[in-house]
Amino acid sequence: MSSVQVRRTRIAGVLVMEPEPVRDERGWFARTFDADLAREHGVRAEDFLQDSVSRSHRGVVRGLHVRTGEGEAKLVRCSRGALYDVVVDLRVGSPTYGEWEGFELSEESLRSVYIPAGCAHGFQALREPSDTSYRIDRRHDPAASLAIAHDDPDIAVAWPLPVALLSANDRAAPRLSEVRHLLGPALGAR
Repeated sequence: MSSVQVRRTRIAGVLVMEPEPVRDERGWFARTFDADLAREHGVRAEDFLQDSVSRSHRGVVRGLHVRTGEGEAKLVRCSRGALYDVVVDLRVGSPTYGEWEGFELSEESLRSVYIPAGCAHGFQALREPSDTSYRIDRRHDPAASLAIAHDDPDIAVAWPLPVALLSANDRAAPRLSEVRHLLGPALGAR
């Protein structure tokens, strides 16, 4: 039976889930999510409402994205290719507020990252093409979506490749210092 190992990261609430595939002559099988295990680590698995997927070309950066109001928790994995996945802690009062951590996700590792509400998320595609699968705990609300500049010098994410392409929204994204007031004290409070 396939199992999943869970490890905590430097940023409180961010978890890395690493499946251990069972391999045989047919290939392999891996459990990529286990609701009971997630609950053991504080993830409210029953809150996930939406699954989405995106495809990105090598060098594309998506993010940094955060949701205002109550925030949004995500479980992210790379189902094809490879990504450099970034989480930025924007929870007011957190000891790692404003700090970021990066994780390599790939189709080979099957690794997932749980991103709690109150953290911004972004990634860069490392291979051509790369597919990102998201499990999200809120319905999409464009009015609550906020982008922060991927190259904000106050955050200073070290993207591994030159940035090949950004969406128009991400190109116009302001620095965190310009939108900090929109995040409010409730972000990440639940």
